[in-house]
Amino acid sequence: MLLLKPIRIGPFELRNRIVMPAMHLGYSPLGRVTDQLVAFYRERARGGVGLIVVGGCVINAEAGGPMFLSLRSDDDVPAMARLASAIKGEGARASAQLYHGGRYVHAMFLDGGKALGPSPVYSPFTKETPREATLDDIERTLADFAAAAGRARRAGFDAVEVLGSAGYLISQFLSPVTNKRTDRYGGTLEGRMRFGLEAIEAVRRAVGPDSIVGLRLAGNEFVEGGGGSDLAVAFAAEASARGLDYVSVTGGWHETHVPQILGEVPEGAFTYLARKVRQVSRAPVFVANRLGSPEVAEKTLRDGLADAICMGRPLIADPDLPRKLGEGRVREIVRCAACNQGCFDGVMRLRPTSCMVNPRVGAEAAARPSRAGRPKRVVVVGGGPAGMMAALTAAQRGHTVSLHERRDHLGGQLDLAAAVPGKAGLAVIAADLEVAVRQAGVEVCLGAELDADAVLALGPDAVVVATGAAPAPLELPGSGTIPVVQAWDVLAGREVVGKRAVVIGGGATGVETALHLARSGAMDAPTAAFLLVHGAEPPELIREMAIRGPRTVTLIEIERKVATEIGPSTRWSVMAWLERCGVEVLTSTEAVRLERDGLVVRKSGSERLVPADGVVLALGSRPNAGITAALEGRVPELLVVGDARQVSRALDAIHEGYATACAL
Repeated sequence: MLLLKPIRIGPFELRNRIVMPAMHLGYSPLGRVTDQLVAFYRERARGGVGLIVVGGCVINAEAGGPMFLSLRSDDDVPAMARLASAIKGEGARASAQLYHGGRYVHAMFLDGGKALGPSPVYSPFTKETPREATLDDIERTLADFAAAAGRARRAGFDAVEVLGSAGYLISQFLSPVTNKRTDRYGGTLEGRMRFGLEAIEAVRRAVGPDSIVGLRLAGNEFVEGGGGSDLAVAFAAEASARGLDYVSVTGGWHETHVPQILGEVPEGAFTYLARKVRQVSRAPVFVANRLGSPEVAEKTLRDGLADAICMGRPLIADPDLPRKLGEGRVREIVRCAACNQGCFDGVMRLRPTSCMVNPRVGAEAAARPSRAGRPKRVVVVGGGPAGMMAALTAAQRGHTVSLHERRDHLGGQLDLAAAVPGKAGLAVIAADLEVAVRQAGVEVCLGAELDADAVLALGPDAVVVATGAAPAPLELPGSGTIPVVQAWDVLAGREVVGKRAVVIGGGATGVETALHLARSGAMDAPTAAFLLVHGAEPPELIREMAIRGPRTVTLIEIERKVATEIGPSTRWSVMAWLERCGVEVLTSTEAVRLERDGLVVRKSGSERLVPADGVVLALGSRPNAGITAALEGRVPELLVVGDARQVSRALDAIHEGYATACAL
């Protein structure tokens, strides 16, 4: 397998072509290296990855906030040496990414001062305008890049990576959107490239020939007025001639409206950017974004699109991915679902990184759950994510476990979530958990709903109730006039709604159901590609047909906003899709009654009829806790997890199942 073959990068050989790119984790308060951070990266290195890039590491006081790792001072070297040693001690190569956020740095991290940028161009990311860098500022910043690189070298890092992606400072100098200068650092392409090229040269001088110097590059800004992929190609060609040992190509800026990491992005969608760079680069090319599938990663290498593959979230989800791959245990790999709930949503909310499918993320410094001192007979009722994780963890600890699900398959509400456009990746969570559950020796019983007496007949020492939740009902005057169905039934394919649908409830389920209805019947991607390649229809028509189906959809929400439960890394895209699909969103609006031609709603005291052939209820859910009361006081140990205890996110349910089983 080419993915697992060694590759030489500069003066060093990597044991394989899997790279963990720099990711902000929230494990380094005040820029310090912590036990939590060291343990996190040690476990990924032990899992077999070839190269780990840590960071971003701020190069000076104005480069970023206190949550970033620091290479600002010589005082940072000993702690960073500890981190590098932990990574290298497990056989991986270690790299430090040199970070300067430029106009993406918030004023609150600069004591109220303005961020540094090539020009005073407003940043939609921070909602602030930076100050224009003077020539003295530029000279000082270049010196700080070099000084930080030297510190990384003294700390024992094999490599340093210059950050020129995502809309940070080097990107800002390169782009005509943010660089309006007329001096030698602006104007022409040559001028706009100058700062980034001088930064690379300064870093190379600082570390000498015995270190790897890499560049993280935005393959396309995906920003209106930007230079596009041709700009990245031109910069890569020049940069690779200035002492670079690799170019790591990623997608666009933080402010782009093209999704980069969401589940709706097809795997390998941005490999074409690396392909273009590789045609001109003198150095090996890495490629990033949505490449967690070993099959897609291998094909990318074999097709000659890149020389190595960046896997960030996939290695958060499963630190042992490279090792499992090398041992032929592909089906045991715990796959990233691209949900972003624990990683990017967490970081954007200033919380430490966690992971839906890996409850140990952030807790690697703690010992793994120990074998139970006294094995128990554990009965788990409910085969959703909480129940499966509880059963798996209990079995791994040595308990005898049976898992009982009333349906003919496991998965719970993950089935429904995976039916939503862009969230098909959630189906892998259930599939991977089921594989792990069966391999752990759990007895899986499907197709029979247990009552309390049936549970007691199994003679359990402990019962874990994971029966999930049920959708909340709503009684509307005029019932029976037009069909009223639950969102869960629509997503499961048990109910069909007519050409005019109204969804009541603007939470996550309501919004996603509205999009499911609006996009049902849209042209699929292979058909769109076929018609486009053959010029069968105008591109504008193909795009229109690929965006939405024939149904009209209205979304009703009594509060002022919709989709407030959806994480910040994803909500913006959901809102864009609502607009793109023509979903009419009525907020601060109350459903009043059903009539023959639709639903009457009230807003600001005025009523109107929303035409509809059917109404879909998405009003949240409530715990299925009936069996809990029936078992109370009748079993030695009774535990309730997931939505059966309190309705929450899938991440919370899985983590709760894990923690509960650890305590059995």
